Amino acid sequence: MTDSGAFQTETDARPDRSPVSEARFASVLDTAADGIVVIDERGVILAFNKSCERLFGYTAEEAIGQNVKIIMPPSYAVEHDRYISHYRRTGERRIIGIGREVAGMHRDGTIFPVELSVGEAPTTEGRQFIGILRDLRSRKQTEQRLSQLQAQIMHMTRLSAMDEMGAAMAHELNQPLTALMLYLQAIIRQTRADSGKPLKPDQIRAIMEKALMEAERAGGIIQRMRQMVEKRDPERSRINLVDVVDEAVDLTAFVAQGSTVTIRRLFPHEPVAVDADPIQIQQIVLNLLRNAVEVARDSRDKWVEVRVGRTETEAFVSVEDSGPGIAPDAAATLFRTFSTTKKSGMGLGLAISRSIAQNHGGDLGVAAGGEGKGAVFTLTLPMGERNDGTTEQGDG
Repeated sequence: MTDSGAFQTETDARPDRSPVSEARFASVLDTAADGIVVIDERGVILAFNKSCERLFGYTAEEAIGQNVKIIMPPSYAVEHDRYISHYRRTGERRIIGIGREVAGMHRDGTIFPVELSVGEAPTTEGRQFIGILRDLRSRKQTEQRLSQLQAQIMHMTRLSAMDEMGAAMAHELNQPLTALMLYLQAIIRQTRADSGKPLKPDQIRAIMEKALMEAERAGGIIQRMRQMVEKRDPERSRINLVDVVDEAVDLTAFVAQGSTVTIRRLFPHEPVAVDADPIQIQQIVLNLLRNAVEVARDSRDKWVEVRVGRTETEAFVSVEDSGPGIAPDAAATLFRTFSTTKKSGMGLGLAISRSIAQNHGGDLGVAAGGEGKGAVFTLTLPMGERNDGTTEQGDG
């Protein structure tokens, strides 16, 4: 053990190294907040600083001379051996100079995420590798808390949307339920013993089929409402963006019908496949449509245009309204949290929507319009991959 504490190397006793520089070098490593480990070409630990001691539970004396695999989970240990062998044989670098997230293993068997950066140093004893390790557990916990908070806010915005649409949804749901009730009443009335003209079996079957269709229609409306308001963890899957957007338009159309706003759908005939959470994507589109309908309601032409398409690299959904556009000063802060151009609301919708889009590897932007043109909001998402691993190509 040296005077500096935990940092110790196999070459501490070398006479050609200055005691001052040796002490300075050891001090720098042992005061580093991140773990620093030095290994040779065989993977043997040559240096192990104090942060590494705290991180992995081994003392420097215990770690030095051991293979670096003692601080790795078994799966990473096998991969590391292959990498060292491949590098010695070919000189091809795969992780040197590139930071990446890996897993570390504590002495007690606990596996945890670490960020690893690797550097190489040629020495008279051969090549040595310096690894800098940063514990990611605190960051992961923070990211998880933020993700949970975002999910709660998204749930609240969905509830807010459904609250505003409640009257229109109730009206829409009442139609199939009323029709269902009338069909059933007709059958009861015509099959009573005192009925003058009893229905034939094929007539009863026809009425029952119509009643079943209305029941399924009501069930579909309820299912869409339930999906929008239920609290759930994000689940990404392979989806057809056209179907997801079409359903969001159906939900919004209930409100638009009451305000004489026409929603135009410009959808491609072929599917547009993306990997995404359908409920989250619907929430973005629903929020954009609600905002667009509100703007269009006060315009002269009263229309909203929804377009779905794709390029070679991304899919997109654009929502354009017939309003006057967005003022430049308002457009500059539109996606900031608690920024809103509405008379009511907290200004969370667009900020959360952009966050969802970016978490999917896409984005949400706006062309402010003006001078006779309405605003155009565009959601972009990365194109999915075919089963053979090739990216789907758009038709422009």
